[in-house]
Amino acid sequence: MPLTKSKFRQDCLKKLQNANNHNKFYRDSLINRELLRSLKSKKRKNILFYHPLKNEVDIRKVLQKMRKKHNVFLPFMEGKSFKMVPFRLPLKKKKFGIFEAGNTLRDIKKIDIAVVPVVGVDGNLQRVGFGKGMYDRFFEKLQKRPYTIFIQTELCYTKEKICDVYDVTGDIVITTKKDLKNRSNKRI
Repeated sequence: MPLTKSKFRQDCLKKLQNANNHNKFYRDSLINRELLRSLKSKKRKNILFYHPLKNEVDIRKVLQKMRKKHNVFLPFMEGKSFKMVPFRLPLKKKKFGIFEAGNTLRDIKKIDIAVVPVVGVDGNLQRVGFGKGMYDRFFEKLQKRPYTIFIQTELCYTKEKICDVYDVTGDIVITTKKDLKNRSNKRI
């Protein structure tokens, strides 16, 4: 039986749930270090981050460090997608337990780098998320595709190409054990 996207998502979520929590701080610090190194190698100013959920990599230290010299944005839920808002405190807990900055009237359509959490990735380095399609709808509205960094606690990867054409494609996947780079995307 061929692997489907929904079956792969279930397997990856199970793997995330079974990951040891006793070394989460250490794993997150390794990923933060690699993320910071990757971001510093890019001389770009506008960066979209995410605010971590319980089972996602905690990247708040990198977010705080990058906001000193860069324009940092967070997702703000709007219907079945989200828009970008500047990172400002205080953050408020919203739907799905996600912390968000306050809304803005600015219509931000251009970012240079997007840091995106993933549940798994396929052979094309396309994102398998939680199944709501919010990032897919968001990336579709952007004027220009940003350099996309996927973040994963545990590597959940299949060589099979199971994603749809509209699924977000990453340039690099950062995990604790191994980083994957997309060789088909020539621009950096």
